[in-house]
Amino acid sequence: MPYLLELNIFISSNFLQGFPLVLHKYFTLVCRLLVELCERFTFFGTVCNMILFCTIKLGYRNHEAAIVNLCFVGISTLSPVLIGWLSENCTRRSRVIYLCAFLHFVGTALLPVVAFPFEDFYIDVHHIVHTLAKKEQSLLFYTGLLMAAIGTGGIRAIICPLSAYSLQEYDWRKLTSFFNWFYWLMNLNSLVVFMGISYIQQSVAQNLGFLIPFMSVVMALITIHMVRNELLYQPRKGGSLLVTLGVFTNAVRMCCTNYRHLGGRVSTWLDCAKENNGGRYSESHVENTKALFRLFPLFSFQLLYRICIMQTSSGYFIQTMNSNLNFYGLLLPIAAMTIISIIPQLILAPCFECLNSPSKSSALFLAVCGHLCAALSLLLAGIYELYRKDFPLVEQTLSGKVLLVSSMPSYQLAPQYVLLGVAEALVLPCCSVITVKLVPGQVRGIAMHILSLFGAAGCFLGALLAGVAFSASGGNWYPAFLPLGHLERFYFFVGSLGLLNTLCFWKISHRYLLGNLPAPFKAVLPVLSPGTSWATYLPHCDITP
Repeated sequence: MPYLLELNIFISSNFLQGFPLVLHKYFTLVCRLLVELCERFTFFGTVCNMILFCTIKLGYRNHEAAIVNLCFVGISTLSPVLIGWLSENCTRRSRVIYLCAFLHFVGTALLPVVAFPFEDFYIDVHHIVHTLAKKEQSLLFYTGLLMAAIGTGGIRAIICPLSAYSLQEYDWRKLTSFFNWFYWLMNLNSLVVFMGISYIQQSVAQNLGFLIPFMSVVMALITIHMVRNELLYQPRKGGSLLVTLGVFTNAVRMCCTNYRHLGGRVSTWLDCAKENNGGRYSESHVENTKALFRLFPLFSFQLLYRICIMQTSSGYFIQTMNSNLNFYGLLLPIAAMTIISIIPQLILAPCFECLNSPSKSSALFLAVCGHLCAALSLLLAGIYELYRKDFPLVEQTLSGKVLLVSSMPSYQLAPQYVLLGVAEALVLPCCSVITVKLVPGQVRGIAMHILSLFGAAGCFLGALLAGVAFSASGGNWYPAFLPLGHLERFYFFVGSLGLLNTLCFWKISHRYLLGNLPAPFKAVLPVLSPGTSWATYLPHCDITP
């Protein structure tokens, strides 16, 4: 595992310099990992049954609950980028993390207030039930979600960003190993959440299950207080999202005013921002920005892919909720079906680790296969929805409310969850490795931020698509009562877009192979001997302009 690998390297190089220094490094590494696990535990615990809570407790329709879920995930993905950018030049970063931790604390504390069963406790002498009004519940609910999303952004951006693990020091094999085990740990954490919290929220404590994410954030706050001066990551100088945006706007302005890109004086339109071409930025800044823009086609294809992946917690959740959850007398938690999509990710990561580390060409091939699996999962979900309607309706009690659902067993939906799990196991580590290795070291953090921006945009686009599908079809494509609608048409539509997205991604993937690298990358690569992979030389090459 990369954490243990980093620790072993540090111990071997500093053993003679003092044992307390080694303990200090080990303590910082463990605390950072603990904070990250607690934060993810809180996030997954909030998300896992949000649709069930919105539909049963707040009375939302299916598409409205899906939109709330997708927007919360999108804001939680976007906030680390924005807060990281705002605190980039902040000298008192400890104040920023304390503010974000406070927002996270208050936000997760408001969720149990909304979910608290007042009707069981607050009944006066006249037997009148005192509960929160729906408007007040919704206001507190949205406020809590927004504060929790902003707070988690500060923790991810300042305490435990990926840049804090010194990725520039890893070669191709170690970098692949890092991302495999990093996402494996995150999936293991989510597995614990979906097995435990989902059952408590649905069966044992019902609405009070939101107290568990609240306790998790308390653990994270304690850890932050213990090592507040050791976990504050200082970003690498020389790369800034603001500088990247400045290069882009300056190049656009120069092109519009002087038309230099048509006169043959520059090779690309971004070169107009260079000082020797009349722009305002140095050559290194412009070359870094050009390396980032070269990855934009790769990032853009993550939009539709993210829409497919997010069906696990939105569309698939609604489909499972309207299926028979009875399994030999045991009522399965709805969110527990997500475990089926997590298991392939836990299995495949060690398998990839046992095999030889893939080259960039094979990593791109795996990413294409992952996109294909995501699209096929949506098409299979549409077929299952048609099949599910042939079963008679039965009554099923969820969180104290009786619903009419299909008598088809919910575990028959497992193949569509498996395909999404395989897709995530293939795409996420491969795209992260390619993103980190194809940009100069000064802007690798920015590249990961842009990848996160496109991931957040995919969540918002998925929410927009759900709303448009409901409005355009008159509620037919995203029905409030599934037997009276055609949810399968929504799945077939998104799955078809996913297949088209996969085909286009495969067509442009050749741009990121060795033969198509730009000159600054080719110039530093040595001549390969016959039968030798270029990936063995890439880690030793300085591609920083």
